[in-house]
Amino acid sequence: MSKLNESIFSLDHHSLVEFIAKTENVLIIQDLDGVCMDLVKDPLTRTINTQYLQAAKSLERHFFVLTNGEHIGKRGVKGIVERAFKDDELVNKNGLYLPGLAGGGVQWQDCYGSVSHPGVSQAELDFLDSVPQKIDNSLRKFFKEYDCGLSSAELDQAIAATILDNKVSPTVNLNVFYEKLADKTVYAKLQQAMKLLTDDLLAESKSMGLDDSFFVHFAPNLGRDKQGQEIMQVATDGNSGTTDLQFMLRGAVKEAGVLFLLNHYYYLQTGRHPLGEKFNSREAPRTQAELLALVREKFDPAIMPAIIGVGDTVTSKAETENGELIFRRGGSDRGFLELVQAIGQEFSTENLVVYVDSSAGELKNRQALKLDESKTKVISGIGDPRDTSDPLTLNVVFPGGYQEYTQMFQTSAKKRNANSQ
Repeated sequence: MSKLNESIFSLDHHSLVEFIAKTENVLIIQDLDGVCMDLVKDPLTRTINTQYLQAAKSLERHFFVLTNGEHIGKRGVKGIVERAFKDDELVNKNGLYLPGLAGGGVQWQDCYGSVSHPGVSQAELDFLDSVPQKIDNSLRKFFKEYDCGLSSAELDQAIAATILDNKVSPTVNLNVFYEKLADKTVYAKLQQAMKLLTDDLLAESKSMGLDDSFFVHFAPNLGRDKQGQEIMQVATDGNSGTTDLQFMLRGAVKEAGVLFLLNHYYYLQTGRHPLGEKFNSREAPRTQAELLALVREKFDPAIMPAIIGVGDTVTSKAETENGELIFRRGGSDRGFLELVQAIGQEFSTENLVVYVDSSAGELKNRQALKLDESKTKVISGIGDPRDTSDPLTLNVVFPGGYQEYTQMFQTSAKKRNANSQ
């Protein structure tokens, strides 16, 4: 079997199936939207395949999700799973919920649907509860100033779809307005207005004594500035730029979530938590170097699994700064995928970075992988082609999107279970 961790843009899905099926000590850490579900404008319309869910269950103890979305609430994945089976009791009894971390790493769920928020205070939850109404007020104020050409009923419906009242990550989702606003200059002004709103929310939280509780996650984004703040991707002609502005808990980043999941994985294997039983994502260091140092210090190399990180949101965009060409590298999956890659290099494990092309979804802000005429080789990646020093290597890619990936996933689970019998 070829060493997939040495590959770039590999389309050898058969070898990935064999790797998952035959590697006893393996840990799959997977994003959700665009990876195992279609990427859609309205999260309320998301659906998920029951065969995929059953495959995830069969990989129990070796598979966890890591998403900026949430398990609970009317837009939560928990409800999507229940609707897929049309039998809540069946899902609960058989533990068919997707285990892992949501809210960027602060909302934990087991396969039986039990949810908790490690490291989160009641004061923080109370402030988050107030955010959706403030988003509503701000949107209505904006559209009193700018005529969007929508009737009162249409505007109410669009606002309702724009406000994602998630428990730990209330979000402004601008996809609906990007589609409905014929004048894209108004959309660009709306994007900026929502950015200013999140700035005001951060200032308000600090005035209430929640000094270091929150940050704003932009999806997609252009990486971080020198102060460590994410850079919003401003809308341009034909590209909606940043569509999701998520008000999130500090520490709710996927990189930290990797350590939480690895800590839990070691417990399942050994009965002991290397980072302690109460370790949570909010206690994790902030930089990749510090995260990697903690893994090096606390985790037994003999038990370290081969980690497969799976995502769909990675960006690289060229900009000119002081006459010099620089690259803004971002995307909500980049950080955790880079950490998975770095852990593999540190521990000499065959860690893999798997990328699912979600550009065919409803959101037209993703760059597609380009294949040659024979469809057997990737000739153009997802970033700027001039960015030849991007530290992230995409080992295996799925140009066919979530359908192609979930089919591979189901085949892998079936083969792995057959091998264990």
